[in-house]
Amino acid sequence: MGSRMSIDEIVTRFHAAMAAKSADDLADLYAEDGLHEFPFGGLEPYEGREKVRAGYRASWGASPAEVEEVRRVALHRTADPEVAVVEQEVLVTVKGRPVTVPGLLVLRVRDGRIVHCRDYMDASAIGKVREAAAV
Repeated sequence: MGSRMSIDEIVTRFHAAMAAKSADDLADLYAEDGLHEFPFGGLEPYEGREKVRAGYRASWGASPAEVEEVRRVALHRTADPEVAVVEQEVLVTVKGRPVTVPGLLVLRVRDGRIVHCRDYMDASAIGKVREAAAV
């Protein structure tokens, strides 16, 4: 990547990585010391690009959910030019059952890389994914 990516480009690539369940493509969007937190998930944060890579490789590898589509509902700019809020919906299928997982990402992007992501996933929708997987 020669030029710095805009927040819009980063969100597009972030969603493409989610759709492909590509931990490498996702991790490559982060600064070396980037932080990915799950405020509602009860999960430990991923501290650093390689932890993002390893964490998503493990969680996506273990997930029975097939990603059908990642939909960007909205991209909100903030007064801070480094920060944007992304409204998204992830449409997945688990053993033939469709589940929509709404969420918010609060991204801080500096020098074309994610330095901080707060990932707010709908816990009840994640529960439905687990429930469908157990059937």
